[in-house]
Amino acid sequence: MKIHHLQLGPMRANCYVVETAPGRCIAVDIGGDSRLLLNFLKMKKLSLTKILLTHGHFDHIGGAAETAAETGAEVYIHADDSYMLESSDASLASSMSLIEFKPVKKYTAIFGDSYINDGELTFRILHTPGHTPGSVCYICEDVIFSGDTLFCCSIGRTDFPGGDINAMRSSLISLRDLNGDYRVCPGHNETTTLEYERHSNPYLTRL
Repeated sequence: MKIHHLQLGPMRANCYVVETAPGRCIAVDIGGDSRLLLNFLKMKKLSLTKILLTHGHFDHIGGAAETAAETGAEVYIHADDSYMLESSDASLASSMSLIEFKPVKKYTAIFGDSYINDGELTFRILHTPGHTPGSVCYICEDVIFSGDTLFCCSIGRTDFPGGDINAMRSSLISLRDLNGDYRVCPGHNETTTLEYERHSNPYLTRL
């Protein structure tokens, strides 16, 4: 599995472009700077088919509307966060961003314990509420795209509207108890591994 990493939008959130077949790809989170992403896809001669959103905050969805309009890619988000796609208030854009909010009006609502197939790859959806009600992780082969649920030695905030520290604890237990090791590609900062986080992340070691 070939993964390209970009940092997009005002918060420089991580965007992951995953090649799912020759000339075909999906993107996990597009926080903004859609032109940069579109130019990257053109340079790499990749056709974007799906946009998988880990949650509905502006710094992860800010470039989804323009990118979907340009490419025809289908947008996926958990049903519990879907209302954020059309609300500058709910997505926190109105209070935390100076960039114009562009709503996503066409999307597919997803749920936990299901799968998204694209090309030669399958992405498992793991519902991990806590940062937001509809936060999810996408698991593909030995990689977890963890959004703002799990970071290197940290976790996502739970003090925003819809945040829930008890739900976050349950979500972290679900991740901790996955069998084996995984590369963790978070929504911000550097990549890590699940095994490292099990032993080094204070939020996991206290569970």
